[in-house]
Amino acid sequence: MKKLIPLALVLSLLVAPVCAAHVGSPDVYFQGDAGPYHLVVMIRTPQMIPGVAEFEIRSDTPGIREIKIVPLYIAGEGSKFPPPPDIVKSVAGDPQLFAGKLWLMGSGSWQVRIEADGDKGSGTVAVPVSAYARNTLAMQRGLGILLFGLMSLLVVAIVSIVGAAKREGQLQPGELLTPRQKRRARLVMAATLLAVVGILVLGNMWWRVSAANRAERMIYVAPKLGVTLDPAGRMNLEIGDSKWHSSRTEIVGTVLIPDHGHLMHLFLVREPAMDRFYHLHPERTGTMTFTDDLPAVEGGHYKIFADIVRASGFPDTLVAVMDLPNIPGKPLAGDDSAESGPAIGDAARSGTISPLSNGAHMIWERDSTPLVSNRLTWFKFRVVDAAGKLASDLEPYMGMAGHAEFIRSDFSVFAHVHPDGSIPMAAFSLAEATLGANSDSSQAPAETMPGMVMMKARETAAPSEVAFPYGFPKPGLYRIFVQVKRAGKIETGVFDANVN
Repeated sequence: MKKLIPLALVLSLLVAPVCAAHVGSPDVYFQGDAGPYHLVVMIRTPQMIPGVAEFEIRSDTPGIREIKIVPLYIAGEGSKFPPPPDIVKSVAGDPQLFAGKLWLMGSGSWQVRIEADGDKGSGTVAVPVSAYARNTLAMQRGLGILLFGLMSLLVVAIVSIVGAAKREGQLQPGELLTPRQKRRARLVMAATLLAVVGILVLGNMWWRVSAANRAERMIYVAPKLGVTLDPAGRMNLEIGDSKWHSSRTEIVGTVLIPDHGHLMHLFLVREPAMDRFYHLHPERTGTMTFTDDLPAVEGGHYKIFADIVRASGFPDTLVAVMDLPNIPGKPLAGDDSAESGPAIGDAARSGTISPLSNGAHMIWERDSTPLVSNRLTWFKFRVVDAAGKLASDLEPYMGMAGHAEFIRSDFSVFAHVHPDGSIPMAAFSLAEATLGANSDSSQAPAETMPGMVMMKARETAAPSEVAFPYGFPKPGLYRIFVQVKRAGKIETGVFDANVN
């Protein structure tokens, strides 16, 4: 460092509540093989737990007669005793599409086992699903009006009964009420009304406190992330405690495991323009602390996303914000990458071609069909060299053909997606491991996690094209960062997408 960064710029920030795995993007998109059948799976997770998840399974391989699905936990005792499977038939008129619903009875790291049976035999694949309550559901307006009316009727009835008891309860047959008795009855009715209203107010206060306490235990909130910048230009990160996680140690876990060879994937995106993007991998310095010697960073207000995976396969995306000065930084190395570009919405990135280094380009192969939210879409990208020929120097990037980050312009959506889908690969490996043996894989040491074995198995030459299955969770303007590795250098294509 040529000069020290003023200590006044050191900040410690806390995350806001976000969704697991991604921010604002809870649905699951996956492609994989169930034996001889290649399946593309979409699972819409419920907002509340217990809740009903909706799923669609499309087979690229014809001949499937029947699909069986079983939801169960990835880790803990719940992973050892699967319930009887549900049998799913194909959708009328489309023999390769299967759809249905399934119950997720508790929060945690689930898997949905899919067994396909058909002309080519049978096969099974396990798809990880993170289940958690996201919010409370509002009461239906009609039901609320009905209950309020019944409560009002009950209050009137109580006040009337007490008033009648005071007026006529001690009268002899044929005796008339005196004005004094009438006044006393009215006073008693007024006091009764105040008492009943007071009880209702106190009851409502108790109910709100009780509901808030229950929501704290039941509704998922990502752990807090403390971020500081020291004078040497190192970013220090600390993952805070989470009652939600610590109360579910068996089915969620607190220990971290590597995903694509790293315990944390850190993304810095300058807001609001999204014109600076950094994908970094901090080193762990303690149980829940990390540090990163930042590369050269252009100053500005940055949104910070930190992806981690728990021992059960449950992922968290932690969020923070930070004002960074200009940092000379260290040269990029390893799997770290950086990208600069125009502001989101700029015409230079609104098309289907993004420039790479040495005259190469990344091309988004999309047709003229408008992008629609809540629909599975294949995002296909092709890399060509300066001569316009398909690139021949692509290689695996952290064990995958590529990585993509989908970010909405207001940062309410952040999704880190791979060619196999939106799930963490470490979670997929843990789920797949349970198919061979019903053991508690969450207790395996991090360095022997199946995710690492799978990643090594993928270390083969990558083609010149990469595709990602994903669905935008809501309309809006999005920026897509697509990352590949060419001849040892990480390249990032940048595209903007308007979603209806």
